[in-house]
Amino acid sequence: MSSLPMQVALMLGETIVKVIPVTFALAAVFTVLEHFWACNAGAPWWRKREIVTDICYWFFVPVFARTMRIGLLIVGASLVFNIHDADELIAFYDNGHGPLSLMPLWVQAVLFLVLSDFMLYWLHRLFHGGGFWKYHAIHHSSEEISWISAARFHPVNLVLGTIGVDVVLLMAGISPNAMVWLAPFTTFHSAFVHANLNWSFGPFRYLLATPVFHRWHHTSLEEGGDTNFAGTFPIWDVLFGTFRMPEGKLPQDYGKDEATMPKEIAGQFAYPFRR
Repeated sequence: MSSLPMQVALMLGETIVKVIPVTFALAAVFTVLEHFWACNAGAPWWRKREIVTDICYWFFVPVFARTMRIGLLIVGASLVFNIHDADELIAFYDNGHGPLSLMPLWVQAVLFLVLSDFMLYWLHRLFHGGGFWKYHAIHHSSEEISWISAARFHPVNLVLGTIGVDVVLLMAGISPNAMVWLAPFTTFHSAFVHANLNWSFGPFRYLLATPVFHRWHHTSLEEGGDTNFAGTFPIWDVLFGTFRMPEGKLPQDYGKDEATMPKEIAGQFAYPFRR
């Protein structure tokens, strides 16, 4: 079996190879959808003022997330399960472990989706307060929200958010194959909720997060930026009193809370440490 560094290098290469066709497919789909069902009038996504910044994030985040996820799983296996050998590590995580790994894969996938969304709801609220906002503000800095805005996250936000939750659930025993099953949905849905679309799903708005639901979250803190924290299931916002979708009204202005935010990715990475 190949060494762990070789496995990591191969996986990172695979990540880049997969991102390219997925990006073109999403671009084609949302170019059409945003043309016919735009929530806010304006230039198409490829003419955004900060499109280069968003493209950089779009390719940086998958590579960074996979690298950090693997690194944290290695550390976790070493500290918690006393596993240090590369081959043993790969075998340990390959199909999950413990009671959770005995469940059918589709059950593990559903469990992963629900638990991760619940955990991320509370982490998202945490990032809107205290010293954490300076990291999450990067995600809220775009004034022209479109599908490609979905990846604009500071590395600290990623590690303490999505990546951290993934690691916790994988260490708990859920098979990584559950994440593979969910990947097409999570990738599409993340882009979908950031898309410039006026879709709210009517009476089904409480079942699945929609573009209008999430665009309210990207408005100013006074208008709606402290509501709609759920990534996938708005029921968390309903249950905990943070749901906002005014009838007959669409969100309009975005990214106004951090007017001094740098426009380029390097400046945004440094921004929280300069405050």
